Amino acid sequence: MINKRLLIKNLLAHNDECSFYDKKLRFDLSNKEGKAKFLKHICALSNSNPKNNSYIVVGIEDSTNEIVGVDFFDDSKIQNLVNAYLTNAPLIAYENIPFPNLPEGKVVGLVTIRPINQLTALKKNIWKYWGGTVFFRDGSISMPKVFDIEIKDVNSKIVESIETHAKNNIQLTLDGVIDFVNHRHKDLEASYKVFKEIFVVCWAGIKKKAGDKVFYSRVDIELINEQVRLFYSALDEVSISFTEDHFRIVEYVQLGLQKKHTYYPLEELQIHFQENGFYSIETKLLFEPPKFDKKTLFHIYNTNNILMEKIKKNITLNPREEVDLKNLPASYLLCYFNDFSEAKEKLINARSYLKDINGVVYQSYKETMRILRKVNYN
Repeated sequence: MINKRLLIKNLLAHNDECSFYDKKLRFDLSNKEGKAKFLKHICALSNSNPKNNSYIVVGIEDSTNEIVGVDFFDDSKIQNLVNAYLTNAPLIAYENIPFPNLPEGKVVGLVTIRPINQLTALKKNIWKYWGGTVFFRDGSISMPKVFDIEIKDVNSKIVESIETHAKNNIQLTLDGVIDFVNHRHKDLEASYKVFKEIFVVCWAGIKKKAGDKVFYSRVDIELINEQVRLFYSALDEVSISFTEDHFRIVEYVQLGLQKKHTYYPLEELQIHFQENGFYSIETKLLFEPPKFDKKTLFHIYNTNNILMEKIKKNITLNPREEVDLKNLPASYLLCYFNDFSEAKEKLINARSYLKDINGVVYQSYKETMRILRKVNYN
């Protein structure tokens, strides 16, 4: 079982960017350009390494190799994006790897590309890349090439060595549990569960009861053996249940208008543990968008548009508008779910402006975009 934190350290310490490894400060999958660049690198690494894994490490300052981290990214539907745009798409896993010195909520993203030993190409046009284009790695650069030669397998032994040196052991597992419970989450209620005498799942959060149900907020859930963060949210609430064979998370999101908000189930994640030392993760979207009165939404939609115009012109907001601003991301989302088609584009375009206002509004924006991404991928 590979300890993903050790794997990242080995990749950073011993390798420049090459035909099986790349590093990025961040990816932006909210627009066509960001998606196209991500797909280009996936295609190039898959083609350049037809018989072994390739990796992209996200959250690394390129010039200094410093680990700066990125926001937690839910990868549950990223394979859908790859399948939609690539022929002979490789298998993709995006994992969130916590590092001790990063700020709360920040992780290092690890993209693992498992090729299927077939030529991968763009299936259709995206951004400035044409459908049918085949990308390969030329040193540290992903670029289009004509496929006219047999690709030699030169990296398998190197990758195997790196992965072998990142194998987990009982000391690393115990240290991970102690660090999670006693240090990183000493102010929260923390628990752990061992599955099949091998896997250790830790979770922490603020626990509360609603009738006969238990919910957690400020939730952090990790698979300690591999140092993989399975779930993280500063705002939403989740329910947790488990048997001897599986661990189940149901995520809820709070949505509503004005002062009336309701919790809606968003997504279910189940981890199934097997006796042979393997596990699988399944996700299921549960979300049913709430419907509201169109006249009320039309008023809120126009209010949001006026707010954004004032922000763009640096006009000071009054106290009432400050309150409306906090609800702007979620209310734009509700408008989009209720057939205001332009609300999605307005929400996406608001990012750079909201980021510069204050942390609370921008955190709400990021959580809203996470909901939108999950629904769109489905």
